[in-house]
Amino acid sequence: METSLAAELHLKAEGTTGSAGVATFSRSEFVHLGLLRAGDRSVTDSLAVIGDIDNLRAADPRIRGILGDNFLEHFDLLIDNRRKLLCLDDGDSLALSIKSAHIGLATPLGLGDDLPFTRPLIIAVRSSGSETPLILLRLDSGSNAPVLYNAAAALHSGQRREHPDPVLTRVVYGGKQGFQILPEMALRISPHVVAQVSFAVPLNSLGRGPSTREDGVLPTMVFERVFISAKGQYATLDSW
Repeated sequence: METSLAAELHLKAEGTTGSAGVATFSRSEFVHLGLLRAGDRSVTDSLAVIGDIDNLRAADPRIRGILGDNFLEHFDLLIDNRRKLLCLDDGDSLALSIKSAHIGLATPLGLGDDLPFTRPLIIAVRSSGSETPLILLRLDSGSNAPVLYNAAAALHSGQRREHPDPVLTRVVYGGKQGFQILPEMALRISPHVVAQVSFAVPLNSLGRGPSTREDGVLPTMVFERVFISAKGQYATLDSW
């Protein structure tokens, strides 16, 4: 949550913790919330990080924070981008109504017992029409562009960066970060093929943190509907 909201709620920081983004890392204060509610769904004793969300507020000044996986993992989650709906279910009715093919969530990179807070929602993909190695991508509803974290993942996808100069920049934590945009490619996510996906690759990192758990980020907005079952450890993806 943003700093001003924490002040309005009279929340007192309990310490600091690592806060990671796309090739960024910083330390932020954190608090525990006695109750966090979204609609008629709620979670008790939820950890919240206090920090700068100026980039999000630039898109919509009404945004005061991010609803994280440590809340969402308690429910089955449906994101319907066409209808602009978010559905949370703590039972089985939503899962039983979804008929699309199940895609098992992939195991994150790193050790099995070093996951901070929550297990990231990751699927394994390949560049369509090739036998390139699997690329692990985090399904992320807060991103607006597909990202591969490093050049190695870009080479795995069969794409090469011909021009090293950045074509896109942003300012995060007071530092400037450059990105190279890769040529469009098609992703094979069995049984789906998603055409014309163009990844951004960061040319520099901001802050030094632990190793990432995946090779990049795939926004949920790439699909018309995304259903994620934390209990069943699978996702379904409906293309536009």
